[in-house]
Amino acid sequence: MYKHILFATELNETKSYIEDKVTQLQQLTQAKLSIIHVVEPIPSAYYSGEYGVISGLGSVDSIGTTKIFEERAKEVLQPLAKRLNISEQDLHIPIGHTNEEILAFAKQENVDLIITGSHGVHGLQLLLGSTTNAILHGAKCDVLAVRFKE
Repeated sequence: MYKHILFATELNETKSYIEDKVTQLQQLTQAKLSIIHVVEPIPSAYYSGEYGVISGLGSVDSIGTTKIFEERAKEVLQPLAKRLNISEQDLHIPIGHTNEEILAFAKQENVDLIITGSHGVHGLQLLLGSTTNAILHGAKCDVLAVRFKE
């Protein structure tokens, strides 16, 4: 059975039904459980200058902005880690491209199951693909894509 489960989550994915599945699988397998949330770097055009689209950041550069998002993610994910009864050292918030960081972590840490949420694919996502799709096709381990209830 599984020895290391990775819960790849977005900040808005902390719904009880996905947490329940993660908890049940971890308890069933007694596997180590890690949580990952990736902070994607934002191009400076989105927040810089007088007309930046991210308000309230003042004159923060790309490194500062990324750090703010990383801290906010940690604040949101710490209660999730507590609910799932895992230590803070098993909570990972890398900076980079989401699917690449998740797949790299899974390979490096010998993850044998990635659990992630799955949204219905509509419109532009059909052309560009989704993170879940990239994980499904790139992972060297099992992937459980939990469908979000709409």
